[in-house]
Amino acid sequence: MKVHDMEQIYNDCVRIVYRYLLSLTNDNDIAEELTQETFYRATYSLDKYDESCKVSVWLCQIAKHIWYQELAKRSKRKHEELKDDTPSTEVSPEGIIILSSEKVELYKAINTLDDKMRNVVYMRLSGELSFSEIGEILGKSESWARTTFYRAKQKIREVLSC
Repeated sequence: MKVHDMEQIYNDCVRIVYRYLLSLTNDNDIAEELTQETFYRATYSLDKYDESCKVSVWLCQIAKHIWYQELAKRSKRKHEELKDDTPSTEVSPEGIIILSSEKVELYKAINTLDDKMRNVVYMRLSGELSFSEIGEILGKSESWARTTFYRAKQKIREVLSC
């Protein structure tokens, strides 16, 4: 594959890579920044692409490694303390606690899923990826992604109803 193909690769795959990163980061700005970094690095390692998988899968692998590097950098940084002038939210403290506990319970339930189900749920909910895109990223079919998501929802319901 040649560097002049990179523009076409970018046009074909930028949305998939961005949504994948959004599913990992849950932050639009970070996902956008890491998407650009993914294509930058892909340009320099294009000669290493062996066509053993789809280009979008290869790019998502690069994106995942970049995200892991970003997480490692962040864990090394010290967290700044909150200042007194932090703006308050409109939700009451009681409301925040209720919402927070519900969110924690949901993520606990998601965490009980096996890796494939958990990835599909995160990509679908956080990254808002289509089942077709999820299937492509994971090297599976669209119907596999739909079925896996449905089964994951059923398991989450079971865990939450206990």
